[in-house]
Amino acid sequence: MDVSHHVVPPRAATGHLAVTEAELVAWGEALGRETHPPLVITLTGDLGTGKTTLVQAICRGYGVTDDVTSPTYALVHEYHAPKSRVFHIDLYRLNGAHELTNIGWDDIVATDALILVEWPERATGRIPATHVPIMLDYVPDDPSRRLLMAG
Repeated sequence: MDVSHHVVPPRAATGHLAVTEAELVAWGEALGRETHPPLVITLTGDLGTGKTTLVQAICRGYGVTDDVTSPTYALVHEYHAPKSRVFHIDLYRLNGAHELTNIGWDDIVATDALILVEWPERATGRIPATHVPIMLDYVPDDPSRRLLMAG
């Protein structure tokens, strides 16, 4: 089934959408195609809601050809795409914003890059005001769908 016509284009995706994994991936790829650096996108949601799946889709749409994996232990992965570098940052293991200096946060957010941040709540006060927030959540009584909130 072609899900592309069921997915709200990223520019119009403000509010809430209940999406399947395939629709989430298609939405992320479309967002990646439309994205231009510099940009910080934050992804919030519980474990298992699809943050890394969405990051992989955004990267694919943006032009990253490498395998995109979760940087949970490394904290930062860097990829290259035709438009710019891409930083995928997972802050889950940080104890707070004071530890951002250790991963080169200030240098990363100052670059002309696409920066995708999982667990941004661990960087309280250090996320650029111009970031694009995306939140994923479980849909009650429907384990095959996720609630996508962007804007």
